[in-house]
Amino acid sequence: MDRKLLGIYLNDHLAGSTIGLELSRRARNSNKGNEYGDVLERIAREIEEDREALKALMESLEIGHDRFKVGGAWVAEKFGRLKPNGRLLSYSPLSRLVELESLALGISGKLSLWEALREVAPEDARLDAEELGRLADRAELQRKEVWQLRQRAAREAFVG
Repeated sequence: MDRKLLGIYLNDHLAGSTIGLELSRRARNSNKGNEYGDVLERIAREIEEDREALKALMESLEIGHDRFKVGGAWVAEKFGRLKPNGRLLSYSPLSRLVELESLALGISGKLSLWEALREVAPEDARLDAEELGRLADRAELQRKEVWQLRQRAAREAFVG
């Protein structure tokens, strides 16, 4: 396997997971006590677990973390919060919709990561195809759940 390219790829996904984790926590916190809150609580917890699984995998493959890339992703997520949402200082139905769409896209990227690694697992005994399959299945379920929430949020944002 090409360790250099694999390292770049995994660090790109680690950076993406930083954005996804921060975004999922923000969506969870903004939706406590409503019909979105319980699902987002679990999704945020699972995203954190998936990020830890990625970090453990990188460690087992002896691939270091690109702290600059991960730090830049963290900052980018914070700047993303500045997007206008139709309200001056508060959370709006548009905020929820955009957060859910962004989460769904990030989860789709994570699903692609686990599937790509499962594809090359036979080339490296440190890659557990069964575990990667479990992670991919969970990502697919997360994506479907978040997409369903996004559909409801779109109706609420635009129809009322």
